[in-house]
Amino acid sequence: MTRSLQAVAYRRPSVLESAADGQRLGLETSRGATPSGVQDHPQFFAGFLTSPQVASAGLLAVADVAAARYYQRQLRASLDPVVTGNGDRLRFESFSGCGRVYARLDVMEPGLDGGEVGHGTTNVDVNNPLREALSRIGPADPLHMRVGPDELSVTTLNGPVVERKVPLPDRWLRGFAEAQVIAAGFDLRAELPAAEAVRFLRSLPRGGARGASGGARWVVPSGHGLRPTTRAVPGAVCLPGPERLVALQRVLRHATALRVYGPAVTGGDAPTAAAWEAVLPGMRLTLTLSPDASRGFSGEGGVLDALATDEAAEDAELISVLLAWEPRIDVADLATASGLTAERVRAALVRLGTSGRVGYDVAEASYFHRELPYDAERVGRHNPRLRSARALVAAGAVALDGAVATVTAEDGHVHRVRDQAGMLSCSCLWWARYRGGRGPCKHALAVRMVRRGVAVEQVGARVEGSVR
Repeated sequence: MTRSLQAVAYRRPSVLESAADGQRLGLETSRGATPSGVQDHPQFFAGFLTSPQVASAGLLAVADVAAARYYQRQLRASLDPVVTGNGDRLRFESFSGCGRVYARLDVMEPGLDGGEVGHGTTNVDVNNPLREALSRIGPADPLHMRVGPDELSVTTLNGPVVERKVPLPDRWLRGFAEAQVIAAGFDLRAELPAAEAVRFLRSLPRGGARGASGGARWVVPSGHGLRPTTRAVPGAVCLPGPERLVALQRVLRHATALRVYGPAVTGGDAPTAAAWEAVLPGMRLTLTLSPDASRGFSGEGGVLDALATDEAAEDAELISVLLAWEPRIDVADLATASGLTAERVRAALVRLGTSGRVGYDVAEASYFHRELPYDAERVGRHNPRLRSARALVAAGAVALDGAVATVTAEDGHVHRVRDQAGMLSCSCLWWARYRGGRGPCKHALAVRMVRRGVAVEQVGARVEGSVR
């Protein structure tokens, strides 16, 4: 497994300090992107939180996920959460070390008071002493929060005094991207009032072998709540590994509702991902779970089609210039500004998601702009299926014949790829096992690349002929 070391450096540790006007929370930032370029320690906010205890619990929940492995729990993870300033809100994101849970706390305008929110993205330090201090915040304690260094620390401290390096596997990066792409296919499936949310979440089983509770579970809306079902009936939501929702316990007593998002169930009992959102005063905490407690997001294949085309790469480069740290990206506005179709804009956003430049908010059904503070371009360069497909194309292993194509694999075995109303199926073992549920196999991906290349050549030839 390919991995690198991610270096983070802070001027000092994040701290919670007592002051004459209440508590002061100083969250220290690492190197990150801003509208004026990369800065060593950008500041995104300095003001009060309207619900200090709720915000503290939400931040702790995000930190819990960042430090967790829900599978093979004996291995520890310690990647710092990511903070993004979007002008009207602060977003705190994390991804579990096992690559199976994505968490995000959105602190909206009603949750902030007395300070402007800046623009940019970087890592934020949430250390163990800070976690202990945040857990003691009371409901009536005024809390001033600073995200980024204050002027005093900038002038009195010379260079970073807190520095560490953590491993950053490629599959972790791929999973972060896949979680955004998969969430873009979700719709709201259920909304539970506070009392029902508490009852349901407290009824879920805990633990399980190696951190997985075994097998896919399903729930379906029933009255004001959810009830378990043994099958993926219409309207059902998959809940594999329910113990992965444990981070919601941090905010449960503050929640006013629980919303559940997932894809449409079209038949079969194949597990799917889902998102669980706790609605809080001025905030939202969302956990997105992979389709299986023992399977991360990195192998879902949702980004492969977008990564495989040169057109999407060029479109993404154009769209990236038009992004301005929007909290909600309007596809229609981008289509007008870029001259691209809405379909091409969406493909470009998927492509940008693979490099950490956009996320997806299920509550608002829209992408948002952020720049994750690591080299996620490796996602495309090192994706194993994408690499294999490109190798097959380069070796001339793909032969097109109408709706059926043949692909000669490295071992000489011939696979047949069929096109049925735009859906490619293959005779390989990957397709037999997943039936397209985890994206295209390398053979179908190679066929798609070749067909797109042929189409581009044909268009080019027609244009050239018309000019003559």
